[in-house]
Amino acid sequence: MRQLNFTVPPEYEGCRLKGFLRSYCQVSARMLVRLKHFSGGIKVNGAPATAVTVLHQADTVGLTLPPDGSLPVPSNIPLKVIYEDEDLLVVNKPAGMTMYPVPGSDSHTLANAVAFHWMSQGKIHRFRPIYRLDKNTSGVVVIAKNAYIAAALSHNMQKEYTAVCEGILTGSDTICTPISLEPGSRIKRTTGQDGETAVTHWQSIRQFNSHTLLKIQLETGRTHQIRVHMASMECPLAGDDLYGGRKERINRQALHCLSVGLIHPVTQKSLTFLAPPPEDFVLLIHSKDV
Repeated sequence: MRQLNFTVPPEYEGCRLKGFLRSYCQVSARMLVRLKHFSGGIKVNGAPATAVTVLHQADTVGLTLPPDGSLPVPSNIPLKVIYEDEDLLVVNKPAGMTMYPVPGSDSHTLANAVAFHWMSQGKIHRFRPIYRLDKNTSGVVVIAKNAYIAAALSHNMQKEYTAVCEGILTGSDTICTPISLEPGSRIKRTTGQDGETAVTHWQSIRQFNSHTLLKIQLETGRTHQIRVHMASMECPLAGDDLYGGRKERINRQALHCLSVGLIHPVTQKSLTFLAPPPEDFVLLIHSKDV
């Protein structure tokens, strides 16, 4: 079980424990309920405490996180680890690998590979990716080892993608068109004013062979967001045949999560994780027109 300790800073003198946990420690409401019902889950200066306990400067607030269950089946699949500590695992996901087991693909997913990695260390954790990458999108995936870290990092990371779209784009712009499920489809998304808010920032890096290499940052995380937004500009991603892209130069959508930056919720250190684009992406951007 993971144990976390927080020292009460001067500005929280006289604050009740619940407020300190929700504000300073970024404990979610759901996690707070679990901790309250878990024996020894919350302590102040080593003694059991309640939500209304009044805190003082330099007090030590201790959290003992409940153990995990509902683990994926381990599978011995190669895993490219970028970083790992007591709270985080960061990996470079290859294109062609799904995140979670699904019917027909229940043992060759990232969840299975991560479960085997942890089992080989004698550790047990649920699979908690902070965000998802599509099956054929490669790159950095950040995985929390406990519910506290998962909640603290939700919506608190800066991701940068690199992509290749069809067509020539110059400069930079922001796409703010809402996204929704396309009528009659269980997978494909579309743009329209009745959808959920979606904000994509893109910047042109260079143009080649009627294609454009892009740097992309997201303010929201809708399913297929980059793919849908680029297609809405009539510049679908190369290889993305679901949204109108052609597979002549690459056999999957040319999209890669290049970097992720975050503040570690426990150590408060600023961390940046990088994953270089895979071979098919590199060959695409250096291809010659034929």
